[in-house]
Amino acid sequence: MTRALTKRARGGELEDCLRACAAHSTKLVASEDRRRTELAEQLRRLLVLWSTAPVAEPAPAAVGATAKLKRAVKGAAPSSPLDSGLLDALLAVADRALRCGYGDELELAATIADTVLGLRKNSRAGWRLRGRVLEAQGRPAEAVEAYERHLELVTEDGYGVRARVAGINAATGARAGLLALLRTSVDGADAHSTGPATGTWAEGLAAYDAGDHAGGRARMAGALLAMDRTGAPDHEVQEALGHYLDLTTGPGTRPTPEHTEILALYAEARRNRMRGPVPDPLFGGVQWLSLGEFRNRIAGKSVCLIANSGRVGESRMGAAIDAYDLVVRFNSYRIDAQHTGSRTDVHVTIHKHAFNWDQRVDTRLVFGGNSADWKWSVRNKLVPGAQDCVNDESLRWPVRGIGAASTEHLPGIPTSGFNMAWLLDFLDVSPAIDLIGFDFYESGAYRLQEAMKLAITNVHAYGSEKAWVMERAQSVSGDGMRISLR
Repeated sequence: MTRALTKRARGGELEDCLRACAAHSTKLVASEDRRRTELAEQLRRLLVLWSTAPVAEPAPAAVGATAKLKRAVKGAAPSSPLDSGLLDALLAVADRALRCGYGDELELAATIADTVLGLRKNSRAGWRLRGRVLEAQGRPAEAVEAYERHLELVTEDGYGVRARVAGINAATGARAGLLALLRTSVDGADAHSTGPATGTWAEGLAAYDAGDHAGGRARMAGALLAMDRTGAPDHEVQEALGHYLDLTTGPGTRPTPEHTEILALYAEARRNRMRGPVPDPLFGGVQWLSLGEFRNRIAGKSVCLIANSGRVGESRMGAAIDAYDLVVRFNSYRIDAQHTGSRTDVHVTIHKHAFNWDQRVDTRLVFGGNSADWKWSVRNKLVPGAQDCVNDESLRWPVRGIGAASTEHLPGIPTSGFNMAWLLDFLDVSPAIDLIGFDFYESGAYRLQEAMKLAITNVHAYGSEKAWVMERAQSVSGDGMRISLR
């Protein structure tokens, strides 16, 4: 099993971590695994950043980046041990390593978690990373402790960590109930629970294959109890449970009521582990909006789209904004009534974060490029009662899904603001469509404090989006604050 995470903070820890990253990057050369290719790219960015960082002993001007990298990973200390740029690069590597799901990559993510928390004991991102690593290692109770530490340090749960903790706790409870039922309902299980789990499991499989189904079940159930007693990783217990249930529910078997209850508990544990508990399957009686239904809701109404830009934060346009029929805000929007207005009728958000999902609005539009990820996020993050309407999948990714705009036509990942502007222009049922404060981040970001740490990402094609908007603009105010598409 992957080594335990530690809480060390020695002076050479960052250099050790960078050496581990440099060594791991060499293992990924010519990899055809897409996840490892993405990890290799993040490692490359990290090491380039490190190689160009100022060091305590300045290198001669003639020394290039490659030589500086060699000096860095051999122990040359940076002038700032872990600045925000290096921290973000390390976290990006750890995220991609976790997505790989392999042993070596998990070890790398664990090393980075150790390093970040060794140098920044109150790092919110570090504690969340530690929770993810521990969860991947099959140590849910310790993962919950790390996640709870993260929650103590944040004011906004932008990553849905509370739902994750609730899901782990619910899954752990269901697993405990399942194992207790195995102990009492499978004759002989308890007697086989004191020996080594691996040997007992092998004996159970052999007995079952030989036709001794009762003896096989007793030994396999005993092995499962032994795995639980000795603290085997959760994913290993789940894999063994799945194998046991496959065998005992096959053709010719007649499940008892106890066995049926075991199956239900297994399903509950799996469901909660993946998405967390859902308190209200209808999300508070929410109405799901298709493209046509959304069109009908906005027809004939004036609409303003409020950018999360620095200019909005000092605009003094609050009263003018609130005068529109519909006020649309995005992602981690921030309210200061004098400047931004106070109303939010439509909240448009990317599925990856959960900023402002608990704020009461009439309509919440959740956008996302990947169907499976979008469905998981809507199911896991939507807050019951916080909205009357939510878009269905027909409105999941307007620019690409409805408009079928290719990357050749509109490069980059469309922003939430551009998706919404494109959608309103496409539907063409609003007498006024005004974009307020859209300077495409020239004035910086104006967001919730918790979201201000997020970088203005370069995956969006702001130039192309601006060109599209200005081509369709009917008018632009003298100060550039208001761009009218209608």
